[in-house]
Amino acid sequence: MSRNHRLLVKNAKQVVLICNDGEKYLTKHGMQNLCVIENGSIVIGSDGLIKAVGPAETIRAQYPESSFEQVIDVTGKCVLPGLVDAHTHPVWAGDRVHEFSMKLAGATYMDVHRAGGGIHFTVEHTRAAAASDLLASLSSRLLRMQRAGTTLVECKSGYGLELQTELKMLQVIEQARRSLPINISSTYCGAHAVPKGKTVAEATEDILQVQLPRLKELMSAGTLRVDNIDVFCEQGVFDLSATRSILQAGKDMNLNINFHGDELHPMNSAQLGAELGALAISHLEEVTDEGIVAMAKAKTAAVLLPTTAYILRLPQPRARDMLDTGVIVALGSDFNPNAYCCSMAIVMHLACVNMRMSMPEALAAATINAAYALGRSHTHGSLEVNKHGDLLVLNATRWEHLIYQLGGHQELIRYVIIKGNVVYDNDKTLDL
Repeated sequence: MSRNHRLLVKNAKQVVLICNDGEKYLTKHGMQNLCVIENGSIVIGSDGLIKAVGPAETIRAQYPESSFEQVIDVTGKCVLPGLVDAHTHPVWAGDRVHEFSMKLAGATYMDVHRAGGGIHFTVEHTRAAAASDLLASLSSRLLRMQRAGTTLVECKSGYGLELQTELKMLQVIEQARRSLPINISSTYCGAHAVPKGKTVAEATEDILQVQLPRLKELMSAGTLRVDNIDVFCEQGVFDLSATRSILQAGKDMNLNINFHGDELHPMNSAQLGAELGALAISHLEEVTDEGIVAMAKAKTAAVLLPTTAYILRLPQPRARDMLDTGVIVALGSDFNPNAYCCSMAIVMHLACVNMRMSMPEALAAATINAAYALGRSHTHGSLEVNKHGDLLVLNATRWEHLIYQLGGHQELIRYVIIKGNVVYDNDKTLDL
């Protein structure tokens, strides 16, 4: 018989679908009531897409095992969708471990930034780095994220602040997209900081007149794929009017608006994003009540980053107020030299403890809603027919262990599967 299916994952104690009605995102009640099948199996076709998911006996009756290239018996284990990390800065050279001790001693993020550290320190090192070195470090970081359960990740540029280095970063992200199994959503973040020696107006002009037109050419030629545009809208960085003009120019190039807002000061970024039809806004530690209402109405996702608030000792993002108002809440690791965390399991744990989210809310925020924030929830973020066969198998009888066991994801995750291919097999028995 021809083996016309790639993978059967059978007899799972739990299969967490997240949702099963084609929802593009979940809010309030949907996030509390995730769709879970007890004793289930999942079928992935030779195209890497999910063909069936349901009770194990139903699948057994419909699909003979001889039709699969690979069968994995996961009796006593849990199956979840691959995790989605909706906000990372993974392309850079030179770490900032020395700044962590400054921050622990009381220096604020903007103190470090004004002293020439922070983004400026990374820009200097990234401008000087060879593309091959940047690709090597990016690849190892992405593989580390993948081992921790992330199967779709957003990757930003933003440590160039001028055309050549921004393009170098985007090209490195493109090479990673083509050579690694992990799914990548690419973001142009040329407005991550105002370059030394430039005013906001000059930096904005350079982005609008030099960087974006070149990006448009490369995208039209098919040599570069970019999905989103980002601006750091903040006091002392890009103000509201500069942010508006850059985001609008990106939108005109068919990029999704997905930007940093209301992190250190209430800038009314949320209202601006809602007005521009932003797909997502990140951070939001200082968002106003009006901003929350505007985002809920506009269906603009809030990408919350519990690691940043934790490391910088900032006020926690108001996840509960957002959830109660009906905002689409997503999560990201904010992986960068300031907040070095590769694991969405740890991000979910922090979201539950520090932002007071429930475990089902955190899982929905790190799957379907994070996929929505990247414009990818029609293909990722839940275990539904015709979506990508991206999933995790946990060495646990309940899925909550992934959040409950702080830092325990390294032992808990048995398999990471992308498009029906096992990309990580963590067989701990081999170490004995």
